[in-house]
Amino acid sequence: MATLVAASVKWNKESYDLTFTPSEGVAKLKEKLQQLTGVPPERAKLMSKTKGLWKGILKDDFDLSSINYASALSTAKNGQLSIMLMGTADKIVAPSSKVVFLEDLPPEEAAKAAPEPSGLVNLGNTCYMNSVLQCLRPVPQLRSGLRTYSGSNRLVNALGDTLHALDRTAEAASPAGFLMALRSHFPQFGQTGSRGEPMQQDAEEFFSSLAAEAARELTGDAILGSAGLSGDAAGTATNLIDATFGMEMVETITCDEITGASETTSSTDLARKIVCNIQGGHGNDTNINHISEGIDLALKGKVEKHSDTLGRNATWTKVGRISRLPPVLTVQFGRFYWKETPESQDHTGVKCKVMKPVTFQSILDVFEFCTDEVKSVLKVSRDKFAAEEDERVSKKLKAMEDKEKGIDTDAVMTEAPAEVDPEEKEALEAALAMSMGEENGAASMAPLRPVGPGLPDEFQGLYELYAVVTHKGREADGGHYMAWVKADPGKGGGKNDGEDDDDWWFVFDDDEVSPCRTEDILKLKGGGDWHMSYLNYYRAKK
Repeated sequence: MATLVAASVKWNKESYDLTFTPSEGVAKLKEKLQQLTGVPPERAKLMSKTKGLWKGILKDDFDLSSINYASALSTAKNGQLSIMLMGTADKIVAPSSKVVFLEDLPPEEAAKAAPEPSGLVNLGNTCYMNSVLQCLRPVPQLRSGLRTYSGSNRLVNALGDTLHALDRTAEAASPAGFLMALRSHFPQFGQTGSRGEPMQQDAEEFFSSLAAEAARELTGDAILGSAGLSGDAAGTATNLIDATFGMEMVETITCDEITGASETTSSTDLARKIVCNIQGGHGNDTNINHISEGIDLALKGKVEKHSDTLGRNATWTKVGRISRLPPVLTVQFGRFYWKETPESQDHTGVKCKVMKPVTFQSILDVFEFCTDEVKSVLKVSRDKFAAEEDERVSKKLKAMEDKEKGIDTDAVMTEAPAEVDPEEKEALEAALAMSMGEENGAASMAPLRPVGPGLPDEFQGLYELYAVVTHKGREADGGHYMAWVKADPGKGGGKNDGEDDDDWWFVFDDDEVSPCRTEDILKLKGGGDWHMSYLNYYRAKK
């Protein structure tokens, strides 16, 4: 089966989505571009904006099949190959000064021009579903895999169709097809109340169920390759969901009652989310105020199990650590729990909600939650960044000191350099080459071992918050879910008032969408009747 490659082509001020088959050659690629842009093949000059495709202007006899597209995708910006087309179209359309209104544009063009992204219609207590879908919408690896998927799974196809529909309209989209497929695969999401109305469901349960189903379907080199996660880039992940959201967790259990030679066992498991324990430790004697404290607590615990050394049950301490990091990290705040009520005559338990506030920041550092092996890799990049930062600060302080002393730094820099002894110059150049990690003009430092699929170069273990699912209400089986998603560059309110566009978010209240700021997101910590974080989605920080 021929390999299909997806790319974004930039021509003048326009961008086009293109799929091509490398084995068909450069001529066929240029023919496809002519259909899109009107630029004839003889005038078309193609340059790669993604490292790893080709160098300079693409030659007509170049073998496109010789390119390692998976490797190129792993370094591509926004997870998409980018090509620049230069050339004049056969027919040049004269510019028009006619004003075009948003409502007069085709639906897909209107969606791109709209100041706010589209929402999802609530089909009856489906806010749990709508909020999670909006948080999955900006994940490029997932979108690429869904576009490549050619299977017959109804739920996975409906997921791709729904996310695609959100990009094609400025109005709220209806997820009716997806909801029907969801209830067909998972009947529990179709439960109704005493009056026949749809029951409120749990957003995390929906996310986990959807992820499990998609993981079974989004497999194979074509799917993983479309997201730049195939081969070595995927590591031990066998499907797109685990290559994007999955973490390998190593749990070590040590017997507390044995002194000297310890009795320890360890196991490795896969997790698609990490839990933040906000209830506190045993007997609630540990107070949790911050997300890092809750995650650390959730990774630790006490269990009772048999000890071969003691010949009886004993108390053991378990500690979990991350041995493979994901591109997208999901954190679940443990806000809901089951409380047994044996004294009740009509039921044996009730689902309760923890209202206490737990703060979080825009950046989450997972260094302390990793295994020692992963830490050693992350530390190299962290130390390098710290050294560079120290150097920047030192230069700034030196400039300030020179200014206070009346030294003209610019004049000093423009003075003719003093003569340097040749031997001293050679020693300095050798020292500089060593500090840059180079030997005889080539890099001598071995590349860092990857600590997860699709992670940025020199990853430091830092994740930036890009989406939050919140729950409002004191009843665990009721209330209302909303999504808060970081605005794409150029889509935030800052583009109109000169403020930092990176500071803008959108809040999705089903079909109603409105802008908000980072400061509004950080207030979603809980502690009252306002919306509070339940699922935090983080992406690896470049």
